[in-house]
Parts: sequence; structure tokens; C-alpha cells
Amino acid sequence: MQDVMRRRTSSNIVSMVLAGGMGSRLFPLTADRAKPAVPIGGRYRLIDIVLSNFVNSGLYKVNVITQYKSDSLNKHLSRGWHFPFTLGHYVEAVPAQQRVDKSWFKGSADAVYQSLNIIAEEKPDLLCIFGGDHIYTMDVRQMVDFHIMTGADLTIAAIPLPIAEASSFGVIEVDSDWRVIGFQEKPKTPKEIPGRPGWSLVSMGNYVFDPLPLVSELSRDAESTQTSHDFGKDIIPKMVETYRVYVYDFSTNWVPGQTERERGYWRDVGTIKSYFDANMDLVNVLPVFSLYNTKWPIHTFNNPLPPAKFIFSDGPRVGIATNSLVSEGCIISGGRIDRSILSPKVRINSYSQIEECILFEGVDIGRNVMLRRCIVDKGVRIPAGEEIGYDIERDKQRFVVTDEDIVVIPKGYVF
Repeated sequence: MQDVMRRRTSSNIVSMVLAGGMGSRLFPLTADRAKPAVPIGGRYRLIDIVLSNFVNSGLYKVNVITQYKSDSLNKHLSRGWHFPFTLGHYVEAVPAQQRVDKSWFKGSADAVYQSLNIIAEEKPDLLCIFGGDHIYTMDVRQMVDFHIMTGADLTIAAIPLPIAEASSFGVIEVDSDWRVIGFQEKPKTPKEIPGRPGWSLVSMGNYVFDPLPLVSELSRDAESTQTSHDFGKDIIPKMVETYRVYVYDFSTNWVPGQTERERGYWRDVGTIKSYFDANMDLVNVLPVFSLYNTKWPIHTFNNPLPPAKFIFSDGPRVGIATNSLVSEGCIISGGRIDRSILSPKVRINSYSQIEECILFEGVDIGRNVMLRRCIVDKGVRIPAGEEIGYDIERDKQRFVVTDEDIVVIPKGYVF
């Protein structure tokens, strides 16, 4: 059995990343870009997380299915994700092409159905279909091995969560062998994991399929008029009725260089709050999701920029950053930042104070500016003397402000 597993896990595995969604709950960060193209951790994009997991797992055939406002995402992929195709390696954007009819993708399942030409051409032994907008570290090979060991037609990655948290997600019901016997969409009373009271299994939206059952179900779904053409709502429930569907426990996954406290970290950055919290996780002294694991790096496009620069140290005019991530090309010119993330080419001018903020590429902060709990989109220039994040009612008249008092200043905003 072990020899068979080794042969099959080193066989032809093709990956698809679903990156075409609108990400409406992240508006206005998604007003001008696809959700997977939203920056994370200063110098990365959300798409880099899943692509790095595939590449670090030794899976080099990756198709990124795009649709909504994909220009920024396509540029990022073309500039930063090059592989030698002569070795059969590639990361390729797959745009909506109206291959089946004149409509665009009607759902996640329809996106793959309209891209079945990839499966026909590659003839994969296994197909990995993952979302493109979650934050986690995962050796995908371990999930593939589990899929083969159980003889599954479909394996769903899931994370155990306390019942109180699980009710916000899709919850999977399993038997004692972790075979799927039911699915609940945001239930008020989630089903518990057998033998683990108080905990439920939440779907991560990452799947390993045997191709034939998948193609069969996608074709059936395409012909139906009573469907939303969605994996979670339509494909998965139908496959549970007919095929061998198992859950892979993500909390057991381990990657080189990872500490025990980092194992099982997963964030769905579906809202401004969750996106903000995920970034703030990164500036902790001991982050649960580390950007510094050299044995499992996050790959991305690198601009040829100079190192970050901190200048002035006379009295109150000090360029200083504490508990923060500062990307290349930044200049901290006599300003102070704390628990903040600065993307490349950000400038902080004298006497300004930046606290718990996320500043996208090219943001320019004038003198004597005070920002607290703000997300400032690419290229925005904030003039001298502005105070944002201190008078929330006033901020609501100009910007998007969440229930948690996070202020979002959109791309193109002119003061």
C-alpha cells in the first residue's frame, strides 16, 4: 500500500485556484481589484498564500481561474510566478472565455465546468481545487495522501472549531471514520465531531477530486435549472449522496519549520474586520502565522526597490517603527508608527503618528497626521494635519467605517 501511495502521490496532479469572486464584503478594497489580489502583510497578495502552499508541496501545475476585475491579479501572476514550462511546470491565469455559452461564470462549479478543457488536455490523476483568498500554511501532499489512503472520490479539507464559532461557516457532519454523512450551511446548532464534544468541522473550501466523478457531477449540474452552480451548495451535497467523500483534518497538517502553536492556523478574510485582524496577527511578537519560516517561504513578485529608510532623531522628530512590518522602498521621515503594516514605497513625514494601520503601496502621509485603525488603499496622499480614526462619526461622513471602527480610505480618494 505504501508503494502504491508513493507512486500515486508523485503522479500527474493538476491544481485549480478559484480566484474569480467579487469579494463584495471586502469593499472598497475590492472596488478596483479581485479579492485574491488584495495585499496582505505589506508585500504579498492573498493569492500568494495558496500558490506558495502548492509550490512548497511540490505541485507545479497550477491554473488560476479569474473573472472579476482581474487586471491587477493577472499582472501580479505574470510578473511574479514564472516556472520552466519545459519541465511541465506552470502557473497560468485562466480567464472566463464563454466556452460553453455566452454567459460568464455563474458560480464556483460553473467556473470549473467552463474550464474542463484543462482536464481534457492534462488528463490528471488527481485534481486539487482550492480557494484563492484564505490565509493558512498547508502541505497539500499530506491531504493528497489521505485522499488516496481512504480511497475517496472527494476529500474536503476542514478545520475543527469550537461550536460557538462554527455556526458562521459551512459545517460538515462525519462518522467515526471521518466519512462525510451531512453538510450544514451556517447552522444555529452545528453537529459535533464524533468523540470530540464542543467542536465542529468547518469546511475550508479546499478539495481533492478524482477527475471522473467530478466531471460527471459538473456536467449534471450544468444541465440543471435548480442549482446555483456552487461547490458548497450543490456539487458537494450531491456527491455525498453517491460517492465516497471524506474529510481531511487540517489541524493534523504539519510543514517544515513550523512550531506547534502555528499548526492549524486558518483565516477566512471575507470581511474588513477579518482582513484587518489577519494583518494585525502578523505584527505580534510571536505571530501564529509566520512570514519568517525559511523552510516554507511565501513567494511573490519582488520590485527592485531600496531598503526601508528611517531618518531624523532630534527630539520629537524621530523616524521610528515598533511592532510593525515595513516593506522595501519605505521612508519613515521623522514619523512614528506602531502595530502597523507598510507596503512598498510608503512615506511617513515628520511628526505623524500611525497606530494599528495598514498602508498600501505608495501611500504618502503628510506632516502632523494622526491615523488610528485605518486601512489606506494604494497611492492615497493624506495631507498635513489630518486626524482619522479618532472622531468616528465625522469619519463616517467621508469613508467606509466598520462596526468595529475600522476606517477604510479607498483608492483614488482625494482630500
